[in-house]
Amino acid sequence: MNLDNLFKNFCKKNNLEINSYQLSIINELKSYYDLNFNKSILNKIFSKKNSKPAFYLYGGVGVGKTMILNFFFDLLEEKKLRQHFNEFILSFHNFVHERKEKNEQNVINQFVKNLKSQTKLIYFDEFQVTNIVDAMILGKLFEQIFKEDIKIILTSNIKISELYKDGLQRDQFKPFIKIMEKQSIECELKIEDDYRKSNDNLKQRYFYPLNQETNFKINKFFRTITKEKNHLSKTIKVKGRDLKIENFYEGIARFTFDDLCNRNLGAEDYLEIIKNCKFITIDHIPQFNDINSNQQQRFITLIDVIYDKNIPLAVTAEQNIDQFTSSRLLQNPFKRTISRLYELTSVEKN
Repeated sequence: MNLDNLFKNFCKKNNLEINSYQLSIINELKSYYDLNFNKSILNKIFSKKNSKPAFYLYGGVGVGKTMILNFFFDLLEEKKLRQHFNEFILSFHNFVHERKEKNEQNVINQFVKNLKSQTKLIYFDEFQVTNIVDAMILGKLFEQIFKEDIKIILTSNIKISELYKDGLQRDQFKPFIKIMEKQSIECELKIEDDYRKSNDNLKQRYFYPLNQETNFKINKFFRTITKEKNHLSKTIKVKGRDLKIENFYEGIARFTFDDLCNRNLGAEDYLEIIKNCKFITIDHIPQFNDINSNQQQRFITLIDVIYDKNIPLAVTAEQNIDQFTSSRLLQNPFKRTISRLYELTSVEKN
């Protein structure tokens, strides 16, 4: 597979800028491919001692990590699975819950064997760990994944050694870090500009500050996009719980920030909400600090889910998108959230 030429043709076809940083990553991916997927006899002999089953690509927001791994993932002919990490970890917890009811043992082994029957490669875009429960089980889970010879490619904002930095009981997460450092080709993608903000990316669906004028604008905008659509109240069930969407117009939904982030909701709830929506409006996004860090974490998860499902967004907020503050613990993942807000609220994108 001549990845170099394929990538150049891909960029030319899609009118994308090519730079030396990206080409260096393509060369690393070529090595990863040869060691893990090239089926020639020579490569099989060589790869037994030298292959690493994971490719971990990290870098700042908007530098092209996802674009490059999407390109690579689409070329592979093996059985493959792309999942948001939130979806993957939820599927694991659901699997564990079902097996506990049956008093079955070795649930991690069972989960991974079931996974192996579905795929030979998993792609996690924007990998991050913020939950102590997830942090504690990832070491054993990924160790078994690698034992079953399942390959993994990942993008992240931070290098492996800084995952879950300053998190609770981080010592219990360190075995996972050691496993990933041993089993991964780890590469950093550096580009000065955030492409999501380039070309004067318009923020015509981002309204601020929170005042009467902004309220008038968002109300006018919402009336326009819901014109001639039926106003319904929709109830979604998540594991026996009812989630009610009061402002629902045939797939167009309007929420306040408190509706979505000031309640005990998580990725599972957001995924069910998004399944029913083709456009979302969120009102009254606040500034963030150490006091409302729980709400900020939910907001980060929410935007990740919306972005992953490619749902266009309109929002109102206290301040310009460049002026958001953050809690100390969530500063790094929140940079990605800000960049995604640029894209999701851009008329040029959606």
